[in-house]
This record gives sequence, structure tokens and C-alpha cells, in this order.
Amino acid sequence: MTAKYSAIIIDDEPLARGLIKKYLEGHPNIDVLRECGNGFEGLKAIQETHPDIVFLDIQMPKLTGFEMLELLENPPVIIFVTAYDQYALKAFEVSAADYLLKPFSPKRFREAVEKALSFVADKPAFASKMNLLMEQQTQQTGYLERIVVKEGSKITVIPVEKLLRIEAQDDYVMLHTRDGKFLKQKTMKYFEVHLPPDEFIRIHRSHIIKLSAIKQIDMVSKDSYEVQLTGGENLPLSKSGYQRLKQMID
Repeated sequence: MTAKYSAIIIDDEPLARGLIKKYLEGHPNIDVLRECGNGFEGLKAIQETHPDIVFLDIQMPKLTGFEMLELLENPPVIIFVTAYDQYALKAFEVSAADYLLKPFSPKRFREAVEKALSFVADKPAFASKMNLLMEQQTQQTGYLERIVVKEGSKITVIPVEKLLRIEAQDDYVMLHTRDGKFLKQKTMKYFEVHLPPDEFIRIHRSHIIKLSAIKQIDMVSKDSYEVQLTGGENLPLSKSGYQRLKQMID
């Protein structure tokens, strides 16, 4: 008896979703549970239906494919579908089930599906590859334009322009924004590297602040300083942080 599998298609282009569904007609052992037009719908569908395979576009409005994956604790086997060849890197070949570069042929589609099904049978191997891929994405250069945070079932997309400061909280960071505070499981180092350096500065091992939020710098004692922010907070300024800040404002 042939094993049955389930799939979800997540792509903001109706034609792309339709093509994947058409190609899946050649795989009667795979049932399409849902088609989703954005990452929010896709995240909800995955959490509700727990599919074996997800065909996932990378560049989507509202929530990108990588942002969506960042919010999943146990992602299903993913086949990335993208029109952006800058994402079709060697990393995908070693770290993802497979990726399909649009436009793709029925033969290439079959290869991707067969590879994905082999990972469905070996989820730990796929989980290891996904962890590697997400780490590689974290290490990529490029500055953030927004930050995605999940609190329970609520997802908040924070534009970086609304970010005021970041505070270390053990294995998490607290994001202080114009709209409130949000906890996220990321490192300070990640944000130090991925926030625009002309807008944000790390002043202390526990604090990254927006330059425009600085009201004044106060000397507390010899070689000891604090930063006073426009919101009224006083934050410690380390020696290295003071030197970095001094270089930026001189």
C-alpha cells in the first residue's frame, strides 16, 4: 500500500500556487490540505494541520518565508520555491530539502518532491539541515528592515524605524519600541551585526540603543559614564561603548 502524505502551498502568486497544484496531480499520494497567499496564513495553516511537506515561497509581503520559519518550533519538510536566484545558494543544496527556482520543469519538480519525501521519513536529518540553514541566514550580511515577534498566537511585525533600544535578557532580548516592549529569542550579537550601524550602537554588553534616542552622556565617576535617553532612561556606558560612541559623534 502506497503511503499518503499531506502538503501545504504558501506563495503570494496565484499562478505559482496553481502550477504546483497541477504538478502535484502526478503525485496522487500527496494531498494538498491548503493553499495560502502569505506567511501569516501559512503559519496558521501549518500549526493547525501539521503537513508533511510545505512548498514555501521566500519573498512574500507581510511575512517572508524565512520570517515564517523563524516562528515555527518544529517546521515540516520544506521545499523552497523562489524566483530570486540570489537565494539559490550552495547553502540550500546542503541545508534544505530542496529549492525550486522559478520557472521549474515537471522533472525538476519531481526530483524535489522525491527528495522531500525521503526527509519526511527521516525528520531528525531534516531538522538538522534546517537548523544549519537558519544559522546561515542569521550570519548573512545585510541590515534588518523589520523584526518579527511571536507572543502566543499573536505575531507582531516591528519596523526597525520604531525600535528604540535592545536589552539583553538571558537567552532572549527585550525590544523597546515606540509601541511597547517585545521579547525575542535572539542574541545581542545578531542585532549588533544586523542593525544599521549609522542608526544603532552597542553601548554595553547588555544594551544597544538608537543614536537619535540619546539625550546626553553623563559622567558618573572617573572613567564611568551613563547615557540618558530622550525617554528618561539612564543606561550604563562601558569603556568600549564610550569609545565607539565618541567616534560616532565627534
